[in-house]
Amino acid sequence: MSRVYNFSAGPSMLPLEVLKKAQEEMCEYASSGMSVMEMSHRSKDYQEIIDGCEALVRELMHVPDNYKVLFLQGGGSSQFTMIPMNLASKNKKCDIVITGQWAKKAMQEAKRYITVNEVASSADRTFAYIPKLDKSKFSKDADYFYICMNNTIYGTKYYELPDTGDVPLVADISSMVMSEEIDVSKFGLLFAGAQKNLGPAGVTLVIVREDLIGNAMDITPTMFNYQIHADNKSLYNTPPTYSIYIMKLVLEWIKDKGGVAAVQKANEKKAEILYSYLDSSKLFKGTVDKADRSLMNVPFVTGTEELDAKFVAEAKKAGLVNLKGHRTVGGMRASIYNAMPVEGVEKLVEFMKKFEAENI
Repeated sequence: MSRVYNFSAGPSMLPLEVLKKAQEEMCEYASSGMSVMEMSHRSKDYQEIIDGCEALVRELMHVPDNYKVLFLQGGGSSQFTMIPMNLASKNKKCDIVITGQWAKKAMQEAKRYITVNEVASSADRTFAYIPKLDKSKFSKDADYFYICMNNTIYGTKYYELPDTGDVPLVADISSMVMSEEIDVSKFGLLFAGAQKNLGPAGVTLVIVREDLIGNAMDITPTMFNYQIHADNKSLYNTPPTYSIYIMKLVLEWIKDKGGVAAVQKANEKKAEILYSYLDSSKLFKGTVDKADRSLMNVPFVTGTEELDAKFVAEAKKAGLVNLKGHRTVGGMRASIYNAMPVEGVEKLVEFMKKFEAENI
């Protein structure tokens, strides 16, 4: 078996231990006589899987009892619609900070149903920083305040949360979920597409405070109503059963590693290795303000498109794949999620040093 170091932004690499466990159980889960993919979502065996997955989410993220944990379909993008439909029925208004493409898409979708107040944006410098916020621009009657906490494409992260007072803070944490400790109680709602740190594509994790559900707009489709999914424990219809099963295996892996706090230390080490080299390199340059650098997504450039393309091509031959940057930014991007071992980042830096020596 020859596995590469996969720096994809998502779907991303999974822990090898998880893949091997899934391989062992592919044809038969426990003593059920069938694969999880063949299993009824109404069966006792599957109930144990989804209940176990929720219990692990609550344990690893220290989720308070007054929050619901939901496993939904439609990817993170469906949340751009579900959030305003469920949380903004009172004043039909939200505040938002635009720090990249995903926050921008969330704003565009919300505008179909409610009034959106753009508090700040970092579009003036291609989203290379997190903007400072002027509280006088916050809406006192907003139903919620929306941020994308880690910006996958642009490599920025919030280190200080907005002080929104009584207005519920809502955050997209797709590319940072369980990569570091988060105080769930500071948020009204958190959501994350699984395909970066939690498992394969197909399931979206939503953690929502109980008092924020049950007041959906009249136009809300049944499948977009958080209350329906909460009342039915994410089993109103057939959920993405296999994706939830793999997520459970990933969560078990995180727990075995020592939990989120231990994983965070490893992530900080990986980021330090890569950023330290970028700061000292005469060829490569990071594109993000140092104060706002993500632990998960690291964009960088050489200075010319030709050299960027050459680096990506040669890196692939060396077993370092999916390093091409997003089309809106160019250059390169290394996504170093939980499953990326320290050795993978060390191999990348080693290759970058060699490439620099040969091309400067």
